[in-house]
Amino acid sequence: MPGFLRSIWSEPRPPDPPCRVWHDWVLVGLLVPAIVLEGLLRDDLQHRPLSMIFALALLPTLLVRRTHPLLALAVPIVLTGLIQLTTGADPSGLTASAYVLLLLHAPARWGSGREALAALGLMVLAVLTATVSGVIAPGDVLGAFSAVFAVFALGATFRFLTRARMRELDQVKLLEREQLARDLHDTVAHHVSAMAIRAQAGIATAATDPGAAVDALRVIEAEASRTLAEMRAMVRVLRRDQVAERTPNARLADLEQLAGRPSGTGPVVVLEIDGDLGGVPPSVGAAVYRIAQESVTNARRHARHATRIDVRVTVDDTSVRVKVSDDGDSTAGRPVISSGYGLLGMAERADLLGGTCEAGPNPGRGWTVTAVLPRSGPQAELGRRPAASRTERWAGGQA
Repeated sequence: MPGFLRSIWSEPRPPDPPCRVWHDWVLVGLLVPAIVLEGLLRDDLQHRPLSMIFALALLPTLLVRRTHPLLALAVPIVLTGLIQLTTGADPSGLTASAYVLLLLHAPARWGSGREALAALGLMVLAVLTATVSGVIAPGDVLGAFSAVFAVFALGATFRFLTRARMRELDQVKLLEREQLARDLHDTVAHHVSAMAIRAQAGIATAATDPGAAVDALRVIEAEASRTLAEMRAMVRVLRRDQVAERTPNARLADLEQLAGRPSGTGPVVVLEIDGDLGGVPPSVGAAVYRIAQESVTNARRHARHATRIDVRVTVDDTSVRVKVSDDGDSTAGRPVISSGYGLLGMAERADLLGGTCEAGPNPGRGWTVTAVLPRSGPQAELGRRPAASRTERWAGGQA
C-alpha cells in the first residue's frame, strides 16, 4: 500500500489539458438562466439571495477546472465551509449548484497525484464541516461520502481510459515507424551494397594501379561497409518483432496482387495506375502499397453491401497519389483502428514521408481513403531507372 500511495503522489498531470472548449461556454450559458429561474421560482428556498449569488459567482471556476483543477475546487469548498460555520446557512441550496460535482471530477481527471489527493481531502473535510454545522444530518454522512468517492472514481476512470487509449495509439505509431525504418533500410542497403561491390571491382581491376584512385576506392568500400553495419545495428534495435525480418519488403508492383477477388467472394477490386512508376523510390512505393492494402482490407471487412473497390494510383513529377473508394454503405461507419496496419498507421506512415492521408464517407455511398506522398520520399534515390509513362488497369489480376 505505501508503494501504491507513493505512485499516486508522484503521478504527473495529463499532458496538454484543454483550456476552454466550446461546450464549457455553453454549459455556463445554460446554468445562468437555470440558477436565476430556480432561485425565483422555488418556494422552499431558505437563503434565496445567498444561494443565487453564490451559484452565479462560482460559475467561472468551470472554465478553469482543467488547467487549475485544485484551485477551481478549493474556492467553492472553502467559501461554503466558512459560510456554514459562521452563519449556519447552506449556500449551495440550489439544485443547479450540482455543477460543483464537475469541479470534484476535475482533479481526478486533470490534476496531478498531489492535487487529486488534496482535492479528496478537501471534500472529506467539507462533508465533515457540513455535518458539524448541521447542514448534513448524521444519517446522511455515508451517502455524502459515497457520492464524493463515486464522482472522484469516475474522473480517475476517464483518466485511466484516456491513458490506455494514448498508449495504444503510441504503440501503433511505433510499429509504423519500425516498419518504415525497415523499408528505408532495405532501400539504402541495396544501394550501399552496390557501392561496395563497385569499389571492390575497381580495386581488383585497376590496371595501372593509380594510387589516388585506389585510395578513393578503399575509402568508398570502408564507408559503405561501415554504413551497412551501423544501419543493420539500428534496425536490430528498432525491430522487436523478429518475424518482421523475414517479411519481404512491399513494392509498388505488388499492387497487382490486390486486384480481382483473391478469396473468390466479396467486392471486386479494380486497380488503375497512371504515370511513371519507374522513378518512384522504394520507400514511397512500399508506403503506397501498404496504404492501398489496408484500405482494401478495411473495405472488404466493413463496407456493407459493397460490390466494387476502386484503387487508383496517380504518379506525376512531384507526388504519388493513391485513392481507394468503395460503393458500400457509408452510414455504417468504419473503425479508426483495425487489426494490423490501421488508419492511424497509414496516417503515421504518410506523415513520416512528408505526405498526408485522409479517410471519410463519400457524399452518396461508400468510403474513400486518399493519400498524397511526395515522389522523392524522405531521401532522394541514388539512381532512377527511366520508364515510359503509362496507364494500366487491372480487374481480376489481369492487365
